[in-house]
Amino acid sequence: MAAGARLDCRAVLHTLAQIGWPVLDRFRFGDTFAVSPHGVFIALGFLVGAWLLGRIAPRWGVAHDDVQGVVFWSLIGAIVGARLFYVIGHLSDFDSVLGTLKIWGGGISLLGGIAGAVIVNVPRVRRQGYRFFQVADPVAPALALGIAIGRIGDLIIADHLGRPTGWFLAWTYRGGTIAPPFSCRDGLCQASLQGGHLETISRGGARLLDGAGRVVAEGVGVHQTALYDMVSATALFLLLFVVLMRTPRREGILTLTFGLWYGVSRLVEDSLRIDQRIFGLTGSQWTALTVATICAVMLVWFALRPDPDAPSGGGPARSNEEPSGERTVSGTANPPAGVVS
Repeated sequence: MAAGARLDCRAVLHTLAQIGWPVLDRFRFGDTFAVSPHGVFIALGFLVGAWLLGRIAPRWGVAHDDVQGVVFWSLIGAIVGARLFYVIGHLSDFDSVLGTLKIWGGGISLLGGIAGAVIVNVPRVRRQGYRFFQVADPVAPALALGIAIGRIGDLIIADHLGRPTGWFLAWTYRGGTIAPPFSCRDGLCQASLQGGHLETISRGGARLLDGAGRVVAEGVGVHQTALYDMVSATALFLLLFVVLMRTPRREGILTLTFGLWYGVSRLVEDSLRIDQRIFGLTGSQWTALTVATICAVMLVWFALRPDPDAPSGGGPARSNEEPSGERTVSGTANPPAGVVS
């Protein structure tokens, strides 16, 4: 009776787990040219985010030329930071300095990319006379939208797969070659993961084995953490855009909301993955925990401390003033209510 109940349960789970698609590792044009969807959608997400930033940043008094500078240096900082943070978190995977530079072989960190873009831009915007939140606030919704679009590429190549699971949002394999570290042959994909774990994925389900060959998890599919991240980033963008349309608002609210939401989101998502851990958390989780904690503390502080620079009406906080040494752009101090024109 018990065995029959277990079989019925698995049959129901197989029916419910309908999230799946054939994996496409490349967009192929003939026999000699191919492009990775991963890179295509990262680039598309960056471009769309940059476009949105250019439309809304003037509302904060950021000159168009300076927006272009932020976008350019964000690209440089993101490339360096994404690779550097990944290498730091997976140092044992590299046997030479040259190997750490081969970014085309895979291995980047989204949080590292964000950190790199922030680090390279902070001294620049301060030298130009801008306040940090004056630039960071319009970046927040643009970044959330860019992340959501970029994750589409991860879904196409089946990147960032997590542990086996039987819940109704499990991602099920429908054929194709899953992104590294998986290798696929004859409908069976497997990957050697951290801690000696071996994960196998096929049309029949997924299984995770420990170093001794014991089954530690199995299910009809796996957690697709890139899908979770895309949904979370989309919801975050919609929230930030709603706040963006409200006037007045306190400078810094958009940035801190982004940091808290996305930090907590990554803490949850990365707990579903098998990755190298330091004191129980991955490098991305430690970064996310730090950012989320700082943002939560600052939001509480904001709530307890009245904003001394709140305007009497219209525009974001401090948008209609021009303090000594801090820059605004003539004609953008009191824009109309519409943000994206």
